[in-house]
Amino acid sequence: MKNALYNEQELLIGLAQNDRRCTEVIYNLYHKPLVLWIIKKGGAEEDGEDIFHEAMVVLFEKVQNADFRLSCKIGTYLIAVGKNLWYKKIEHQNRNPVYHKEDISDLNYSTSKTDVDIQVEREAHYNTLTKAMDKLGHPCADILKAFYHEAKSMHDIAQQFGYTNTDNAKTQKFKCLQRLKKLFYAEQVED
Repeated sequence: MKNALYNEQELLIGLAQNDRRCTEVIYNLYHKPLVLWIIKKGGAEEDGEDIFHEAMVVLFEKVQNADFRLSCKIGTYLIAVGKNLWYKKIEHQNRNPVYHKEDISDLNYSTSKTDVDIQVEREAHYNTLTKAMDKLGHPCADILKAFYHEAKSMHDIAQQFGYTNTDNAKTQKFKCLQRLKKLFYAEQVED
């Protein structure tokens, strides 16, 4: 099948209907540019693959909603989502760096926290988060656990918790996360 046989709308409809040919056309058109962009920004090819697949999942979930209207080209949307995901991943890595054995020998321990201090701090944060989650109650705690710990999609969460669509489930997850943040910071003040 040649890409020219599909217009943007047909590709979106095909994607929504899980048409493998449309998925392949989208993949062939937009996979390489996003992976190359990730590599250019310091990522590995594997990172680019992961990010592209995550962006495709986002697009796939969006097109399942009959009200969804794409206001730009598919490629523009996928690249924008991919860039957003990449920046979030980098931000997360910067907050939670992973060290390799060879890197550890280069660390200057005299000016940094010891491993024990870091572990104690992490445990304190974990305990505070656990207390906040306990206070959060149901269904908020369950929704956040389903999303962050069980890695369920918003579509699955919407079905599990009885929301009419994924947008309503996302709104509820956002509200729950805001409440959790308030409880977390309140717990920190109490401790």
